[in-house]
Amino acid sequence: NYIFNLKWDTFMHPLNYIFRRISCVSELAQKVQLKEGSISDYLFHLTVIHHVCVHLILGGQSHKRRRTSEPVEIEDRLESLICRVGEKSTSSLESNLEGLAGVLEADLPNYKNKILRILCAVARLLPEKLTVYTTLVGLLNARNYNFGGEFVEAMIRQLKETLKANLYTEALYLVRFLCDLVNCHVIAAPSMVAMFENFVSVTQEEDVPQVRSDWFVYAVLSSLPWVGKELDEKKDVEMDRLLNQIDGYLKRRLKTHVPMLQVWTAEKPHPQEEYLDCLYAQIQKLKKDRWQERHILRPYIAFDSVLCEALQHNLPPFTPPAHMPDCQYPMPRVIFRMFDYTDAPEGPVMPGSHSVERFVIEDNLHNIIKSHWKERKSCAAQLLSYPGKNKIPLNYHIVEVIFGELFQLPCPPHIDVMYTTLLIELCKLQPGSLPQVLAQATEMMYVRLDTMNTICIDRLLNWFSHHLSNFQFRWSWDDWVDCLALDADKPKPKFVKEVLEKCMRLSYHQRIVDIVPPTFSGLIPADPIFFYKYQDEANSALPGYAVAIAVGNAIKNRASNEEILTVLKDVPNPNQEDDDDEGEGFNPLKIEVFLQTLLHLAAKSFSHSFSALAKFHEILKALTDCDEGKLHILRVVYEVWKNHPQMVSVLVDKLIRTQIVDCAAVANWLFSPSMAHEFTRFYVWEILHSTIRKMNKHVQKIQKELEEAKDKLERQQHKKVGSRRNSEDEDGQLEEQIERLQEKVESAQSEQKNLFLVIFQRFIMMLTEHLVRCETGSVDFSTPWYKNCIERLQQIFLMHHVTIQQYMGTLENLLFTAELDHHILAVYQQFCALQL
Repeated sequence: NYIFNLKWDTFMHPLNYIFRRISCVSELAQKVQLKEGSISDYLFHLTVIHHVCVHLILGGQSHKRRRTSEPVEIEDRLESLICRVGEKSTSSLESNLEGLAGVLEADLPNYKNKILRILCAVARLLPEKLTVYTTLVGLLNARNYNFGGEFVEAMIRQLKETLKANLYTEALYLVRFLCDLVNCHVIAAPSMVAMFENFVSVTQEEDVPQVRSDWFVYAVLSSLPWVGKELDEKKDVEMDRLLNQIDGYLKRRLKTHVPMLQVWTAEKPHPQEEYLDCLYAQIQKLKKDRWQERHILRPYIAFDSVLCEALQHNLPPFTPPAHMPDCQYPMPRVIFRMFDYTDAPEGPVMPGSHSVERFVIEDNLHNIIKSHWKERKSCAAQLLSYPGKNKIPLNYHIVEVIFGELFQLPCPPHIDVMYTTLLIELCKLQPGSLPQVLAQATEMMYVRLDTMNTICIDRLLNWFSHHLSNFQFRWSWDDWVDCLALDADKPKPKFVKEVLEKCMRLSYHQRIVDIVPPTFSGLIPADPIFFYKYQDEANSALPGYAVAIAVGNAIKNRASNEEILTVLKDVPNPNQEDDDDEGEGFNPLKIEVFLQTLLHLAAKSFSHSFSALAKFHEILKALTDCDEGKLHILRVVYEVWKNHPQMVSVLVDKLIRTQIVDCAAVANWLFSPSMAHEFTRFYVWEILHSTIRKMNKHVQKIQKELEEAKDKLERQQHKKVGSRRNSEDEDGQLEEQIERLQEKVESAQSEQKNLFLVIFQRFIMMLTEHLVRCETGSVDFSTPWYKNCIERLQQIFLMHHVTIQQYMGTLENLLFTAELDHHILAVYQQFCALQL
């Protein structure tokens, strides 16, 4: 049947290849019970083969013309066959596997290396079909013992390479694949146990990060649902000793990092467990249940009579690669829990949080997303066609896994918008059931907003507003009327207000007014109008009013920059005593008059505003040649667009890009007293993180240029072509370029370090003042503002952890010292624990 399902051009190969196919078809025809009507298909393919054979024998020149591309064509066909096995088919998986094993066995003499490479690749890249491929390898090993040995050796080599390359997720899949080969009688159980013992021995190493030991323990525990029963039956004493060693490690392991990674601070209704603790509890329950699980597809059981006769291989001794300073181990995680069996009242029961079935289902769903995330339609289809979906409440599992990834700290595995589009696609494919589960999940998260991490609230409101925009902004707002009775600083009213603000970005103000009930009017965003204080003649007494009118006319009449600067000379300077030379020094009124007038004339759209800033870039640079000027230009942007946070965000972004203001100025402005009332607003942190990312990209860009220049110089020094003089001249030029770039890198890194110092210093000052004020007044310090502020500090550490780690010594010496309040210092210690 497997051969019958192939396109007839599969058989368009050289004569010897054709004869192997004929024998393969004949063998399969005898083994597989033919379905009704398949005899004609069989005779048809034999006729085609006969026709092709005659054509190849007699074709002569045609055969020669095809010969050059023939090996490539066959290799591509082999890759397609291997990658597609296990997909939906009219034939059973077992018959497809047996057919493919026959095809591959026939091709081993000529294409062994290609087949080895493909099988090693799918073991690493297609974990959702792990047991399908282990069964295939088992069948090949039963037919060709030497190939089985070569495959095991290739897998061990690949495992070592992935570990050295810091590809720990792929390494995990390879370990699990090797484990399942024990079930297929390819690898002997004692050698697998020995490998596990070497993994667990890492926990005894000294002066290594805890995350290194965590990964090797996780690799062992996460493989046991597949192979635990087989190993326990054959090596029960060794397995007990292994689990006891793991138990001892978990008890002495530090968990300082856990509070920073939890989505919810409350343990009810679902405890947010650390990932190793949760997995160990699941394995303990699995062991108690005699290693019985019901959700792993095990196609090799159908071939037990064949596989049990096969000779097994011993794994070569495997020593985990030594720890190196450049090793980047996966960060620890906290397991996200949102549902239990009480939340899915109808249909199959959801497995408990400590049942291994919960781990297996979630792991498989994560793997499907990882393999298909770039194509939302196929990803949604694959999730909904999950094997065994009738035995579990699949929609609840899918929604929980997707939100678990979206809320994963420090950052989701994929870009945020992917999860939005995936959930939309799932709602389209399952309109009768999945939207209800999604609405239930949204309601549950709204109810628990008080204890939800602020970073996750940001992601939730981004997802929710984007999702609503795809469904005409329809929502049962009356169900959330309870938020109207709460203080505006509480999480629920803040969340609703920010969601409506974000929805307005995706629509327009009047649309939001129309869709929200009148009772929510207090939370509806203000009309995004421009505030121009020189527009009304009633304000003609304001200082600078006459100059503002003159500047507006000059801009309309296309005056030159010099002419406009001449007009601005008439602006009185409130800081006159500090201004020694006319036209020089910081004049806040001059900035207000020019920038308010310019932005007022360009207020029609983003594009108009961008063009205005670009056209008068020279004037703006002249007006902001000092730190006070840069701060004041940001204040003016906020004053005129305070009802339009999106415009403020994009204009600040443009000012940084055009180098009118620098990153440190933006940080100082956001933490300034004038912005204190906006401190907990979503857009403020959107601006700050965008600013940090720009600084980081700037440093990375210069570092890349420096590395490229160094590589070019090294290549030139190895070349012996051309005259010595020309070579020396070029080397000299490159060396000068490298020196300049080195200076730019050092300057940029200094600026980057200063930015983080400014941000952390402001956080410490604000939090310390709050704690002292509360202690003096004998009031509880844990206010909504404090929760927001301390979690924003955590967010800075988490979102930019790679960069911040470069400056840990400076931060510890200057800011996060032992004298600091322990509430603030705890955040820094949690961050340090992530890589200990």
